[in-house]
Amino acid sequence: MASAWWPYLTLALLSGLAVSGFPRSPFQLGKRSLPEGVTDGIEVYSTQISCKVTSRFAHNVVTTRAVNRADMAKEVSFDVELPKTAFITNFTLTIDGITYPGSVKEKEVAKQQYEKAVSQGKTAGLVKASGRKLEKFTVSVNVAAGSNVTFELSYEELLKRHKGKYEMYLKVQPKQLVKHFEIEVDIFEPQGISLLDAEATFITNDLLESALTKSFSGKKGHVSFKPSLDQQRSCPACTDSLLNGDFTITYDVNRESPANLQIVNGYFVHFFAPQGLPVVPKNVAFVIDISGSMSGRKLDQTKDALLKILEDMKEEDYLNFILFSGDVTTWKEDLVQATPENLQEARTFVKNIDDRGLTNINDGLLRGISMLNKAREEHRVPERSTSIVIMLTDGDANVGVSNPEKIQENVRNAIRGKFPLYNLGFGHNLNYNFLESMALENHGFARRIYEDSDANLQLQGFYEEVANPLLMNVELEYPENAILDLTQNSYQHFYDGSEIVVAGRLVDEYKDIFKADVKGHGAINDLTFSEEVDMKEMEKALQEREYIFGDYIERLWAYLTIEQLLEKRKNAHGEEKENLTAQALDLSLKYHFVTPLTSMVVTKPEDNEDRQDIADKPGEGPRGTSVVPSMALMTGYQPPQNAYFYVDGDPHFIIQVPEKDDALCFNIDEDPGTVLRLIQDPVTGITVNGQIIGDKRDSPDSKTRKTYFGKLGIANAQMDLQIEVTTEKITLWNGAAQSTFRWLDTVTVTQDGLSVMINRKKNMVVSFGDEVTFVVVLHQVWKKHPIHHDFLGFYVVDSHRMSAQTHGLLGQFFHPFDFEVSNIHPGSDPTKPDATMVVKNHRLTVTRGSQKDYRKDARVGTKVICWFVHNNGEGLIDGVHSDYIVPNLF
Repeated sequence: MASAWWPYLTLALLSGLAVSGFPRSPFQLGKRSLPEGVTDGIEVYSTQISCKVTSRFAHNVVTTRAVNRADMAKEVSFDVELPKTAFITNFTLTIDGITYPGSVKEKEVAKQQYEKAVSQGKTAGLVKASGRKLEKFTVSVNVAAGSNVTFELSYEELLKRHKGKYEMYLKVQPKQLVKHFEIEVDIFEPQGISLLDAEATFITNDLLESALTKSFSGKKGHVSFKPSLDQQRSCPACTDSLLNGDFTITYDVNRESPANLQIVNGYFVHFFAPQGLPVVPKNVAFVIDISGSMSGRKLDQTKDALLKILEDMKEEDYLNFILFSGDVTTWKEDLVQATPENLQEARTFVKNIDDRGLTNINDGLLRGISMLNKAREEHRVPERSTSIVIMLTDGDANVGVSNPEKIQENVRNAIRGKFPLYNLGFGHNLNYNFLESMALENHGFARRIYEDSDANLQLQGFYEEVANPLLMNVELEYPENAILDLTQNSYQHFYDGSEIVVAGRLVDEYKDIFKADVKGHGAINDLTFSEEVDMKEMEKALQEREYIFGDYIERLWAYLTIEQLLEKRKNAHGEEKENLTAQALDLSLKYHFVTPLTSMVVTKPEDNEDRQDIADKPGEGPRGTSVVPSMALMTGYQPPQNAYFYVDGDPHFIIQVPEKDDALCFNIDEDPGTVLRLIQDPVTGITVNGQIIGDKRDSPDSKTRKTYFGKLGIANAQMDLQIEVTTEKITLWNGAAQSTFRWLDTVTVTQDGLSVMINRKKNMVVSFGDEVTFVVVLHQVWKKHPIHHDFLGFYVVDSHRMSAQTHGLLGQFFHPFDFEVSNIHPGSDPTKPDATMVVKNHRLTVTRGSQKDYRKDARVGTKVICWFVHNNGEGLIDGVHSDYIVPNLF
């Protein structure tokens, strides 16, 4: 599943072992070379994964030990894939007995240290998106001959109950034999453990089966996997490893009571999961994208899933299908009951769904919401029933209302908090952040459906999660005088097989009876579940109870609180967003969590200098790419010396000529809307075009009219890639796949042969391989400025891969050319002398002037002295400037 991501993610060739914890974590190894157990001189002789789970809260430590058997220094890399829902808490590096610990810092602080390291050519580790549930942490270090190195990574995560079980996954794939390979899992559940199992897809013989042990009794469970070298071999004489596949642990706890309350050292956690309640009837509006991009396999898998879902509908349920493309069609005018006759008719309807047209998300959602509202208002559905909207799409809205913020506003106003919205994003070529944000503010969640052979099973699996609501409008209540800093304690629905977890802090002096009430509306009546804890009795019990790790409830509370603050932050603005950010950052630093607001900095030695390695949290991105908060931005990027070409300002073209240690410049005066060809290379397939904009108030005098580049189009025909850059957003098309980012983002998108780094509100760096690099600079003015607009600058900082056939207003100068300047004399402006220039067999009058280079500072810039060529560069450029006008950006 995750293998498709690996080529894009590895920072350094792995000489060591890639290991990880749950829920899903490949152990990846470099190619093995003789002697046995040694790869490129590096022997990884030990890998240990220690997982300790207390009350669903998992504390995991991954340790890898290696020794350099070569007679020279070698680079050793530690490569770990860990759950996206986990927070790294520590990373240490030990070299020859000296330990170099990690420290969690605010992201901006860590970023500055990282940029310093990158500018010095140092390697660094990053957490990167790596698959459905994973992100990758990579760090590498040079190890002297004969030296030992130990990598140790710790991370924590709250395991969530899913379909009645807690699940932990480890993807095991060392690809070489490891002398000491060990997985140890200890589980402690105060409620008692009701079941525990462990299995692995690669355990196919009795020999390897004997390396796995599992047991549980009362409150404790244990799983151990310790294969010997012989047990790891794919055959008795082989040096290849059998360890290649999923290692899965599942467990659940006793449910004698619907709720369990635990209090430790002034913090409490409350688990709630009632059993045996009747299912609340549900009214479901399935809002399905049938636009052209859904054609073929996607639509077939969607139809397969819908047919399976229809089999699971209960007769007391109500439903309808709303199909949207360029327009909206429905199966029925209103919701209908899931009677056998209606379900049979629905199956026929689903089988005949076909693709068509564009994508009108707004109207599709509003039609579905309107049906649910109407059914409730006209009493067409049971009074004690719940309504939900399930929307599936594979792309962004491109007809009707296409602005995501407006769609979100329309949906919010239509639902008015009455029922949840669940958004399913099919594939990676969509604005997943928009789907997630819209779902979250309407009491639902978003789920990405991956374009794999099991996509229909993913869709069915999602539906099973929400198919059986047991309670509505659930409230968890506690004594007002006892509680501080409570996590979320109200939920619109409780679904069978899941669990509600609430944590909080008690006031210091609270020593009375602690009572918890859970209230909710059931299918038949309203229910209240109560639980009481005598604080003094709890203290006595704690003295006798051995917990696996001490302050787990406090850390669980911090984990939940940070997670929920970050979730609220996604839909917050202004002061509210700043407050949520500050709270989440404060807790992240206090509890040493690597979250989207923090990074981990590891200081370790290299050539007697300190070196920084960063652990960071990722974002979402298109399939086949990794998207990580960008660290190595322009401050760490060093363009080739004595070679630059750019266009910025009015628009001013600057051509640096290294052989002359001088620069030439010219302006192009054209009407707003004109598109100019800047670069065209028929060999590499790279083109760059720019569209001109004018000031808000046009001047009738062309000599005083100000124009700028407001839009740029960068394309690579060989990669089937187009990038449109405006002053508001950056849009990437990889074939038909589209991704959109704002200038408010700080993000890096990478794939084979391409890297796009966006530096929030500053610049964007586009690199094709290691040999072609462009920088787009964003110039922002006061939004209410009476005259000026925001505009763009375009810089070529590396062009040596471009072919000799490259042309365009900038491209024609990528290759050496000569000019001579003579007869320097005073001009009309005493501060700007004129001169005679001979270039390309033309004799021109030029003027000494200056322009600004804004690569490093978009506000102030750096002064560049140049010879200015008049009349739109006539005589310097090939032909005339109008030869470079093209009809559109691409």
